[in-house]
Amino acid sequence: MVHEYILLLSCPDRKGIVHAVSGFLVAHDSNIIDSAQFGDSDAATFFMRIQFSSVETLVQLQQGFESVAGKFSMQWQIYAKESRSKVILLVSKMGHCLNDLLFRINSGLLSADIAAVISNHSDHRALVERYGIPYYCFPLAPGSSFQEKAAQEQKIREVIDQHQADMVILARYMQIFSPQLCHYLHGRAINIHHSFLPSFKGARPYTQAYQRGVKLIGATAHFVTTDLDEGPIIEQDVARVDHSCPPEQLAAIGQDVESLVLSRAVQWFTQHRIILNGTKTVVFR
Repeated sequence: MVHEYILLLSCPDRKGIVHAVSGFLVAHDSNIIDSAQFGDSDAATFFMRIQFSSVETLVQLQQGFESVAGKFSMQWQIYAKESRSKVILLVSKMGHCLNDLLFRINSGLLSADIAAVISNHSDHRALVERYGIPYYCFPLAPGSSFQEKAAQEQKIREVIDQHQADMVILARYMQIFSPQLCHYLHGRAINIHHSFLPSFKGARPYTQAYQRGVKLIGATAHFVTTDLDEGPIIEQDVARVDHSCPPEQLAAIGQDVESLVLSRAVQWFTQHRIILNGTKTVVFR
């Protein structure tokens, strides 16, 4: 029986990589369906994504490719195309990104399964449970101590481990992860925030933007790192506004952009199109 797979790899750039990978696929009676590659001259690193079909099993292909990967010092993985990513969503009080992802995934627009939703508030329990998804509420009062925050994070990590999540999505989760949790989720936690408003930090950013008369608002999806809102960027988009837009309209437009940008980032992650490149990403669209 023929199955489709996706090979994702990065390695130090040198001659012979494409030849070696292609030769491996030919030797294993595989047919290339789609191929994309990129060489970063600054980092001297080569990146590649190949979608292919094969009669061999995933385990056979993974075991067979180890010799090729070892020769070129590759970081790599082979995925079964039909496999669905298991995700966990984190949300606070603003539910626009949560609602959008629930709809897209439930409608089959994103190849993922939501294992659970975690929040520090109970606001969205009814919405989430209507989809038959477990909802975990771990409250965290303002001014909580370090010990209380650590205990709450431990509960979050236990849920992630319990459901063996492939990725964690911060769908407007308004708590800062500790360095320990950031390191634990390295490369598999995505956050969304209102970019292109860098001067407007803290509460009510769209009111601040209105008061300054901004002409562009937007959003950025990025990987979570210990540097707050400075992780490798996956996707960005903007919407043009003008003087006639009150803060409420700016917020509504901004929320639409946030939902769209986050859904794209999730889609590309689940399709295995993203490779970390230091403080940047390579996204094969």
